[in-house]
Amino acid sequence: MMRRLAGIACLLLMASGVSAAGDPKAGRAKSESCLGCHGIPDYNNVYPTYHVPRLAGQHADYIVAALKEYRNGNRHHPTMTPQAQSLSDQDMADIAAFWESLGKQ
Repeated sequence: MMRRLAGIACLLLMASGVSAAGDPKAGRAKSESCLGCHGIPDYNNVYPTYHVPRLAGQHADYIVAALKEYRNGNRHHPTMTPQAQSLSDQDMADIAAFWESLGKQ
């Protein structure tokens, strides 16, 4: 009985590390605020001045990792940090799946 419980506990621990796949359709709806900057070709923000990267076709894992870095405070940006702090892990996966699904444009 103890071995069985230990086995179940191990499976639950392993499963908790697996992230859910993102839904591009849900991600489209969740990306509305992203499109204002990341959806414009060759967009440069005025203040502070910087080139805004295009996200279309970017690998989903990269987008999720970047958003988590903003949310956790390891990466800083006056717009991206508060945006990322409002997102759940599933929101991030959905948004990333949407951008990746667009392919390189």
